[in-house]
Formats: sequence, C-alpha cells, structure tokens
Amino acid sequence: MPPRESLIAHTILQGFDAQYSRFLDITAGAPQRFEQADWQAVQQAMKTRIHLYDSHVTLVVNQLRILNDAAAWDDAFWLQVKQDYQRLLPDYPRAEIAESFFNSVYCRLHGHAHLQPQRLFIFTSQQNAPQPSRPLARRYEPQRGWQAMLEQVLRDAPLTLPWQDRARDVSYIQRHLQQHFRLEGGWLEVASELFFRNKTAWIVARLHLPHAVFPCLLPVQRSEQGELWIDTCLTDVNDASIVFGFARASFMVYAPVPAALVAWLQPILPGKSLSECYRAIGCQKHGKTESYRDYLHALAQSDAEFEMAPGVRGMVMLVFMLPGFDRVFKVIRDRFAPQKEVTEAQVRACYQQVKEHDRVGRMADTLEFEQFALPLARISPALMAEFQSSIAGKMHIDGDCLIVRHLWLERRMQPLNLYLAQANADERRHAIDEYGNAIKQLAAANIFPGDMLFKNFGMTRHGRVVFYDYDEIRPMDELHFRDVPQARYEEDELCAEPWYSVGPDDVFPETFRYALCSEAATGALLQQLHPEIFEAGWWRTQQQRIRQGHVEEAIAWRQAQRFSVRYAQALA
Repeated sequence: MPPRESLIAHTILQGFDAQYSRFLDITAGAPQRFEQADWQAVQQAMKTRIHLYDSHVTLVVNQLRILNDAAAWDDAFWLQVKQDYQRLLPDYPRAEIAESFFNSVYCRLHGHAHLQPQRLFIFTSQQNAPQPSRPLARRYEPQRGWQAMLEQVLRDAPLTLPWQDRARDVSYIQRHLQQHFRLEGGWLEVASELFFRNKTAWIVARLHLPHAVFPCLLPVQRSEQGELWIDTCLTDVNDASIVFGFARASFMVYAPVPAALVAWLQPILPGKSLSECYRAIGCQKHGKTESYRDYLHALAQSDAEFEMAPGVRGMVMLVFMLPGFDRVFKVIRDRFAPQKEVTEAQVRACYQQVKEHDRVGRMADTLEFEQFALPLARISPALMAEFQSSIAGKMHIDGDCLIVRHLWLERRMQPLNLYLAQANADERRHAIDEYGNAIKQLAAANIFPGDMLFKNFGMTRHGRVVFYDYDEIRPMDELHFRDVPQARYEEDELCAEPWYSVGPDDVFPETFRYALCSEAATGALLQQLHPEIFEAGWWRTQQQRIRQGHVEEAIAWRQAQRFSVRYAQALA
C-alpha cells in the first residue's frame, strides 16, 4: 500500500481529472447547441460548467476527511503531499490548473485559515507548458489568392449547417483585409477549435504579415432558417480585447491543454494578462490564481501604499486600490447605510448571480477571496482608521499582515460620474449613449441594476460603460414595472412621499428622471438618446420577451462594423 501522503496526492489529482473531463464534456456539446439554436441550453451549460470546479473540490475534501482528520496533519506531512503531487505533474497536460486545484483543496480543508505558503503552489512549479497531441491551429497560405484561401477557411469550419452565401461572406472578409492591410507575404493561422459564446461561433485566427501579427476574428451567426453567415471581421487588437473582455462570459472552446491555447492567443491579445486569458476560455479558478500572482508582482514592483478608490463612498462596499495594480478590492461593510435594505448574505448572492450570468459585456467579472493578506507596511494610518470604522469585523492582524476575511477583486475603471465631470461634448454624448445601451442590454439579459446612478458604472479604456455595483440587482421577471398614477390633486405632486401605493417589487421608470436627469445637459442627452428607459411600457415589453424564452444576443462589436452596414450598397 502506498504511503498516505502519496495516496492523498493521487486522490487530489484524480479529483481534478474528473472535474476537467466533465468540463470538456460540457464544452464539447457547444457545436450541437449552436447548430440546434438551443439557446436556453447554452445558458444552462455555462452555469453547470461554472459549478463543476467547486463541486469537485468538495468531493475531494470529503474523501480526504474520510481518510483521516486532515486538519491535524502537520507541516511535514503536507510538504510531503505537495512534493508527491508535484512529481505527478511533469508532462501532465493541465499541470498549472492542477496546481490551482491542489491549492483549492488545501484551503477548503483548512477553512482558508492558517495557510502556509510552503504548502501551496503560490507560483507554478512547472517550467515548460506541455504540447497538445493535435495541432492547435491550421496554416492557410494564399497560393491561389486570398479569395480561394478564405473560401477554404470557411469550408473547413467544423459546422454542418449550410452557408447562407459563403461567396458573399468571403468577398466581405477579403474587402475588409485589403482595406486595412497590405497583404503581400501574409497568411492565416486559424484555431482548430471554434470559440462558442451565446449565439455566436467564433473563427479565431492570427493574421501573419511580414512586419507583425494581428487578430482576425470572424463571428459566425446562425439564421432562423438554420443557415450560417459572417457578420463582421475584427482585426484590431482593441476590438479583440473587447471580444475577450472581462465583462463577458467565458467561451466554450475545447482546450485539453489550456496553457498551449493561452500561449497561442497571447500574441493577438497583447493587453490581456494570463488571468484574463484563462478566464476567457473558462478556467476561472486558475484565472484567480494568476490574478493573485499579479497582485504579488504589483507589491514587489513598488512601495506604493493602498488607498481608497476614487468615486463616491459606497454605502455597502468599502473599495480600495493599490497603485500599479489594475484591480480594486471590495469588502462588504460591517454596517450599511440606513437606506440600504439588504443583508450581507443577499449581497453575496447578488455577486454570485453575476458570476453565473451572461454579463453581455456590461458587468465586470469578480474574483472572490478569503483570508486575503495585505502587508501592514502598505496601509497608512488614515486607511487603517477607515478599515477599523468600516470592516473591523472582517479583519485581524497576523504578524506583519492584515488579514481580510472576505473580499472581491474587480477590474479598476474610472467611475462614470467622474468621467462625465471632465468630459467634452463629444465624450459626454458617447458616454451617455453607452450608459443607455448598457441599461438596455442588461434588461434584455434579465438583469435590473437597481441603483442606476452614474457612480455605479465605470468607463473602460476601450470607451465602454460597464456596471459594477451589484448589491441591488434583481431578475427582470420578478419586478412590476408601473406607470405613475395620475395625481389626485395638484398638492400630491408637491408631497415628499408618493400619493400612490408602492410594493416591494414595484418599479416606476418615470421617476428615474429625478436621479438621472438632475444635471441639465446630461439629462437632456439621456432623454434624447434613450427615452425608452423612462417608460414602464418598454420595460414590460422586455419582461414579455424574457418570459417567452427569447435570448438576446449582445454583440461584441459595434453596429458600424457589421458587414450589412459597411457594405450596404452591395446588399441592395
């Protein structure tokens, strides 16, 4: 019988094998769900896949507890377990994620307390990523011209549905490429697997030119008649960054060797961290590991102190930041402002709902941590005083660190209210249009933001407005959107309290004007560009579509980029 340490190491790795095998099984069903237009199943598969990791960690932890009292195993024991586990990983196709799984099991066994870095894979033990058994991509060269080559790319797409008009799509793609590049000496490297998300199957390619490599992303759509067509061609790194962005759900892409796929993607996603790339292909927990490593790197790069994040002080969350680190830290306050009628459990549930939901490019992803260590030397007396008054019940000092019991990391953005305060006329118009689009796309995805004030939205570096305050979100189909009843007397409209009954699930969109349009120029723009959001009837129409099972596609590219818009004359 093998030593107990070796048995535990094998048990953990077998648990991870089971988890990732199921992960791949669900992912492998994406082409069929797309071709059958089973959009409800697409959403359910995404939720199921998200839950796999934690459920398998729980299974392994329960197995280990049956073996013995895991909490009583000493340092030497766990160091040996880690060494035995590490010996299993060379040439293992998913070694880096297996290390994250080990960390998760260890932390769960110890309640995320008394964690010893030497027992964990704080940094990876593996030097070289394993190579996949089959090619990640196919090389296409225009030996018979770009038209013939692009025709072959579409023919080779692993889908069985017929094309609506393949020759048309090929001509549009070629036209786009010729307008943006000198193609002499160029060729395409096309990922062997399609990237599925929502109602779109993406052909992801690298465009190789003599001087550089560019993304070449082709979103394949399915018509109601079951025919395929390409809606646009994206070859700008900023557009690719949005497609793979932190405000969107992860892709369903078959990746038995995820490190190899991430390495293949990085040249066309130069602004994306390892954490973002792993999360984009569905490896959320390893993305969390890489994000923590980014945090440690940021600490090592400077002596900067933590500071409060800019913007209006939150009534539910304490939000702070570390200069040089592109995420903020969000901690639930011990006490909420009186007007906030929510509990800590409800806030956590809201954040989990966002994690499982289609974020449609309008809600920032979050990473949840427990027992998070902040170096005391980086906390100023003023910030410590803020911590003690706001989150004293969620922190304690351990040696030279302040340990925060629970927090989220979220992408740092400029609060929309601060952006608007310094924007010129064109920037203001763009921001307000983006804000209205964000509200509409959230509503179509069955999310009512609750608190719609500008301070709860951020502006990304790509000029997109993203919602990031989730403590009041509600499913659209749970609410009653009502018109404000006509006043009985003139005096009614002057009263501080409404003259009509208001239930806990009632929403009166007409009243949004009081909060959103108090500044004249901004209010006028919002009512001009998006008058629907102040109309109860529009919200009820969205509810009806949701109840009928309609799944809206929030496209990851601009309307102006669509072939049907750019080449409208050719379609006429």
